Amino acid sequence: MKVNLAVVGATGLVGGMMLQVLSEENFPIDKLYLFGSKNSHGEKINYCGKEYEVGELKEDSFDGRDIKIALFAAGGAVSEKYAPIAAKAGVTVIDNSSCFRMDKDVPLVVPEINAEDIKKNKGIIANPNCSTIQSVLPLKPIHDKYKIKRVIYSTYQSVSGSGLNGISDLEKGTQLAYKYPINNNCIPQIDVFLDNGYTKEEMKMIDETKKILHDDSILVTATTVRVPVKSSHCVSINIETERAFEVEDVKKIISEYPGMVLEDDLAEEKYPMPITSTGKNEVFVGRVRRDFTVENGLNLWCCADNIRKGAATNAVQIAKKVLEV
Repeated sequence: MKVNLAVVGATGLVGGMMLQVLSEENFPIDKLYLFGSKNSHGEKINYCGKEYEVGELKEDSFDGRDIKIALFAAGGAVSEKYAPIAAKAGVTVIDNSSCFRMDKDVPLVVPEINAEDIKKNKGIIANPNCSTIQSVLPLKPIHDKYKIKRVIYSTYQSVSGSGLNGISDLEKGTQLAYKYPINNNCIPQIDVFLDNGYTKEEMKMIDETKKILHDDSILVTATTVRVPVKSSHCVSINIETERAFEVEDVKKIISEYPGMVLEDDLAEEKYPMPITSTGKNEVFVGRVRRDFTVENGLNLWCCADNIRKGAATNAVQIAKKVLEV
């Protein structure tokens, strides 16, 4: 069954990738509607060989069009105003912003982990933070089998996480996205600082991890860092579990879990890197090893394309699940 679908923020980095992934997945679209800002109105976008004109997003954009699903990729302010309007018009909104993620009435979904939460939606489903998505995937099978007590995240996040301005800062030396030069530099600040000394990005990872895994008892801390890499985020994850494990068993459950690829061959010096994960939809996991400083400690490293699995791919996977509900 084909459905009417809208992409809000269609001219942006994530919106464009959403369209690409929809095309790759042969998503069953009847009528496609593209929306953007007033400045984007009238732009032409090619989708599957057909040219579409971007319309200005307005309060009546969803009226009378029988839109089943709307993918939002236009930022928190747009989502805050227009996602409820779309939901009221009968649209199922899949929102890429952080606006609704911690709302108790809004499912926060990584389809490989908690697709069943989609059934609880009241018109809006939240797409998690990019770094959270790739981190909770390896955590899920470990938590199911060994019960995670504590997680320490250290992220190495690419500039594409800041959109086109971030890429411009890296490639052209502009300072549109960051206060400091990003070239030959690492910036230990992503988003604004909060009163507790953490950044909003760090608190997103902490809070979202617990919500997606349905376990508020897990102790989570994070340090998020912007690095001079164009695409794909990397995360070093330190884990402490309640139950004992064997490292080879951990590798096995990661390799068998959907959405992940184990790249862990020390003899061949094979491990996940941005240059090999970019353009892929999977999360790549490696450097799986015991942390000998605690009784049941584990270290691992994961990489994923933050515009794909960290945003667009995950959103399209949610949309496919919506059609199944």
